[in-house]
Amino acid sequence: MARKTRRPAATAQTKLDTVTTACPGCGRTMSIDYYNRRTLTTLQGVLRFRVQIRRCHHLGCPLYRRPFRPEAEGRLALPHHEFGLDVLALVGALRYAEHRSIPQIHQALRGRGLVLAERTVSNLLDRYDELRALSVADLTRRKDLFRQQGRVLLAIDGLAPDVGHEVLWVIRDCLSGEILLARSLLSSTQDDLAKLLAEVKGALDELQVPVQGVVSDGQQSIRNAVAKALPGVPHQLCQFHYLREAGLGIYELDRHAKKELKKRVRGIRKIERKVQGRTDPLAEVIRGYCQAVRGALTDDGRPPLDAKGLLLHGRLSAICASLDRLARRGELPRELKRLGQLLRQGLDETASLWPEVRSTFRWVHQAARVLSHSAGLSGRQVKFRLRCLLGRMSAEACRLSEQGQDKQAELLEHFIKVSHSYEPGLFHCYDVKDLPRTNNDLEHVFGSVRYHERRASGRKVASAGLVVRGAVRVVAAVATRLRVVGGEELAPASLAQWRKQRAELDRLRHARVCQRRFRRDSSSYLRDLERKYRQSSLLL
Repeated sequence: MARKTRRPAATAQTKLDTVTTACPGCGRTMSIDYYNRRTLTTLQGVLRFRVQIRRCHHLGCPLYRRPFRPEAEGRLALPHHEFGLDVLALVGALRYAEHRSIPQIHQALRGRGLVLAERTVSNLLDRYDELRALSVADLTRRKDLFRQQGRVLLAIDGLAPDVGHEVLWVIRDCLSGEILLARSLLSSTQDDLAKLLAEVKGALDELQVPVQGVVSDGQQSIRNAVAKALPGVPHQLCQFHYLREAGLGIYELDRHAKKELKKRVRGIRKIERKVQGRTDPLAEVIRGYCQAVRGALTDDGRPPLDAKGLLLHGRLSAICASLDRLARRGELPRELKRLGQLLRQGLDETASLWPEVRSTFRWVHQAARVLSHSAGLSGRQVKFRLRCLLGRMSAEACRLSEQGQDKQAELLEHFIKVSHSYEPGLFHCYDVKDLPRTNNDLEHVFGSVRYHERRASGRKVASAGLVVRGAVRVVAAVATRLRVVGGEELAPASLAQWRKQRAELDRLRHARVCQRRFRRDSSSYLRDLERKYRQSSLLL
């Protein structure tokens, strides 16, 4: 959209000279050909620059008459941009360090005396994401940090912000928390992931920093990629993912029992309505018991260790026992009698489900204790303990199968099968110092980015910006929370690399636009493709 008002007048004027006087192509002295004027809006005000331009006039030079601009100009602003890099740095800090929305950032910039539109803030934020991601990808800028560490421990995982789009793969250093690489891939084959790992390893080899360990989930393509790109490097498989996958059937058994119990505990709202509007102490007690039941029913759990069905059963049993103790002291009011009847009916009708859930979940908790209570033990010792537990579990599965309890036996056999699949990568964390047992830290990074994106944008789901620009936005968000930078640190080392990155992001954005156009008007979209095909066939 065109500007409707004039730019503010410059508050200061200065001159920028070209430091390089010798031509890089032929070595001869370049002459000062002309001066350009450029106006930048910075945090210090509107500055007017007189830019010196030099050119080489030797006919045989490969850089003949190519203009050379002052080197300091690249540390002030991007080419053809109106705002300085210090403004971009402030926008990024307000967004990712203080989690402000676009209107709030716009208001803060206007409070500093900057004249700009709200839409411009979105564009400045996009430029900040790109520049910060480029600076993070340049590992030489953090060579002192990695050399001080002396090693890195890699964590790799993928983020799929939206169904049907590229998956954002992130490689992060577990020791420093720095993201080493983030890239969107349409496919996640082992060759694609191996190239990402090899790229990171090559950059670290140039810094003479070894990779001493990798942690990831149990996805087979990641396992093969690590074995291909980092042979001999210990690859720790996430123990959280292992327990969740191995105990999935057991968790589903608990969830089914919880669903059956909740289905039978109905009618709490009717009891609450009967005491609505009453302020006597007895009504407060009745409402308190109803709220306790409601709190127990609405507490949902997550695998692998949360047996929320068993927890619900225990809580409702405790409420029922409390009502029984009151009943032994005297006559209960009708509302509490009805509440007790509802709870006893639900507990009695589902009583046959809980022994099976309780016995199978006991094995999951025992495996978790073997893996977590291992201070001072080596990986070989922990593996021996887990194998002993799996042996007892196998014997229990055989006994259950002989007794006709095939379903419970199948759950234990599935746990044993998944354990054997994960076993080669479960125990490196006990032998490699600081290698985490789980990959939850990287997943928490993803969750934090999604949470703050929803918080700042007001969206309930991932925004289109996170889907399309995730390769730069996630990196910028994480890096800014680790350390806020100034404008000079955002200056790109290579403008060609920045333009290449923007072209890739534009390609992803165009793919998103095409999908939206097809959903809005499919017939027009298809006619346009047919027309383009006929035009291309005429050119052949």
